[in-house]
Amino acid sequence: MSRRQVKGDYIETETGNKVSRKANLLGTQNMVLGGKVVIQPEVMIRGDLVRTAPSSSSSGGTTAPSTTAIQTGRYCFFSKGVVLRPPGRRYKGQFSHMPMRIGHHVFIGQDTVVQAATIGDHVRIGKNCVIGEFAIIKECVEVLDGAVVPPNMVIPNYSIVAGQPARVVGEVPEGGGPEENGLRGLYSTVGNNPQNPDM
Repeated sequence: MSRRQVKGDYIETETGNKVSRKANLLGTQNMVLGGKVVIQPEVMIRGDLVRTAPSSSSSGGTTAPSTTAIQTGRYCFFSKGVVLRPPGRRYKGQFSHMPMRIGHHVFIGQDTVVQAATIGDHVRIGKNCVIGEFAIIKECVEVLDGAVVPPNMVIPNYSIVAGQPARVVGEVPEGGGPEENGLRGLYSTVGNNPQNPDM
């Protein structure tokens, strides 16, 4: 992540990512941010938790471990206090972390902890949520405030999820989901206004 210019409390990278100076990013060499990503204060991203076990190739042999711990798409917004931590498990007798993949146009609310394997495009996760290890959130999903998604849960496309433990409580209406222009608009306000409210 190369630095381009300084705007107040945020550092802006060449690809337009805006990273708070008060965020805690560990292992940045293992992170791929898709561009126009906002990382607010007190966010912790654990890029230092990388796969240690070799992965199997389609030809039957093993390949070197992946060094990408967390990869995001464009226009992701990580609110104050969010924690992104790649999921981990025991593999052939040793503990290893697996990569986390986050799609485009994803909003994660304040003080939410995410250990999911995959989050699809156009997903909105509320504040004070816990997304368990290896959960898979498909596209156009809304996770309501305070939800606790259990480990390994698969949330289907166009679902609304709530509860502790979380369950599907409704459907996102056709054409619904987080608006692309909403996240683009939110992105444009970060770093430009010293009085920018925390989300």
